[in-house]
Amino acid sequence: MGTIQALRGTRDILPEEVAYWQKVEATAREILGKAAYQEIRTPIFEETGLFERGIGEATDVVGKEMYTFLDRGERSITLRPEGTAGVVRSFIENGLFAQGGVQRLWYTGPMFRYERPQAGRQRQFHQIGVEVLGSADPRADVEVIAIANHILQTLGLKSLRLDINSLGNAEDRQQYRQALIDYLTPYKNELDADSQDRLTRNPLRILDSKDERTKEISLNAPRILDHLSADSQRHFDQVLQLLTDLGIDYQLNPRLVRGLDYYTHTAFEVISDDLGAQATVCGGGRYDGLVAELGGPVTPAVGWAIGLERLIILLQKLSGSSARSLDFYVVSRGEKAEPQALILGQKLRQAGFSLELDLSGSAFKKQFARADKSGAVSCLILGDEEAENQTVKLKWMATKEQQTISQVDLLETAEQLRKEIDTYKN
Repeated sequence: MGTIQALRGTRDILPEEVAYWQKVEATAREILGKAAYQEIRTPIFEETGLFERGIGEATDVVGKEMYTFLDRGERSITLRPEGTAGVVRSFIENGLFAQGGVQRLWYTGPMFRYERPQAGRQRQFHQIGVEVLGSADPRADVEVIAIANHILQTLGLKSLRLDINSLGNAEDRQQYRQALIDYLTPYKNELDADSQDRLTRNPLRILDSKDERTKEISLNAPRILDHLSADSQRHFDQVLQLLTDLGIDYQLNPRLVRGLDYYTHTAFEVISDDLGAQATVCGGGRYDGLVAELGGPVTPAVGWAIGLERLIILLQKLSGSSARSLDFYVVSRGEKAEPQALILGQKLRQAGFSLELDLSGSAFKKQFARADKSGAVSCLILGDEEAENQTVKLKWMATKEQQTISQVDLLETAEQLRKEIDTYKN
C-alpha cells in the first residue's frame, strides 16, 4: 500500500518552523492584551446560512470557495472561510451587545477556502483577527490600523505600505454600483469571463480583476470616492487625518474594494513588496451593517485579519534560521550516569532552565556532535565517574571552556548560573 500524504492545499507546520508561529502569536497576544482586546474562540464550522447572509451570496468566497457539506443530520455545514461572521454570530447569540459600551475582541485559528494553492495561500490557512463592535467613531478605524501596524513593526517587518479606500454607506455604494455597471456594460464582451459574470451580481469585484484587459478597461472607471455622501466623506477625512496625526503613511487606492459584501466606509490593506503576487499581509475595514443583517441590533463595527502563512514567509526572509536557544544540552552515558542525568535535567527544568536531554545512548562523540547543533548555550556531561562523585561537567559551547561542579552546587547556584547563561545568549 502507498503512503498517505497531506491533502493538496494543506501543509504540516514542522517543528523548525513553529518557533516563528509562536513568536507571532505571543507578540499579538501581548500587544492586543495591553490594548484591552479580549480573545474569543468560535467553532471552526458553522451553519452555511451564516456565511451566505454575512459575506454575500454573490461573492467568490460563497459562490466558489467554501467547503460546504451535509452532516449526518442533513444540515448544511460550512468550514469557516473567514473569522468575522462567526464572531458576530457569537456576539449576537451570547448577548455581548447587552453589556453596553465597545466590545474589543480578537481571535486566531484556521480558515478554509477552496482556492488554487500557491506560496502564502493554502486551502487551510490561519489568521489572527480583531473586531471592535459598538463604535462608529473614526478613531476605532484608526485604532485597529495602528494596532496592526504595531504588531507588524514589533515583529520587524519592513517594506510595508497601507492602501486605504472608502466604500461609503449602503446608499453611496448602491449609487456607485449603478455608475460602475453603466460604465462597464459597453465593454462587457471585452471583460474576462469572471468579470462578465460579476457585472450584474457584484460589479465592484471587477475592479480587483487580475486580467490585463479588464484592468485596462477599469482604469477609467468611475471612482467610488467621487460618489461619497457628505457624512461618508467626513468620516473618511477624519480617518485620514488621524492616520497623519499618528505618523502612519498611507496611499489612497480607489480600486480597493475587498472581497466581502459586508464592508462599508473604510477598507484597507497592509501590503508587502517582498511577497510577489500574494502581497496582502493584513486586510480589513468597517462593516456597520453586518450585525443587523445577522439578526442583532444595529451595531457599527470595524476589524481586520492578518494572514499568518504570508507573515511567516516574511519573517523567514528577515531572520533566516529559527534555531532554538536552549540553556543546556545534557550528554550522558553509563548505567549510573543516564538515570542521574534524567533526574538532574528535570530538576533544572523545574528551576526554570530550558534543556534537551540526549536519550540516544550513543557514544559521547556522537552526543557532542548533536550538542554542537542544538543551539544550546552550554553542555552538561555525565559519565559514570561523574555519577559516582555526584558531579557534572559544564561546558560553555561558545568558548569550549569546561569546569567540573557538584550537582548540588549546580542547583543551588541557579540564579548566578542564569545570569551567566543570559550573558552568553546576549
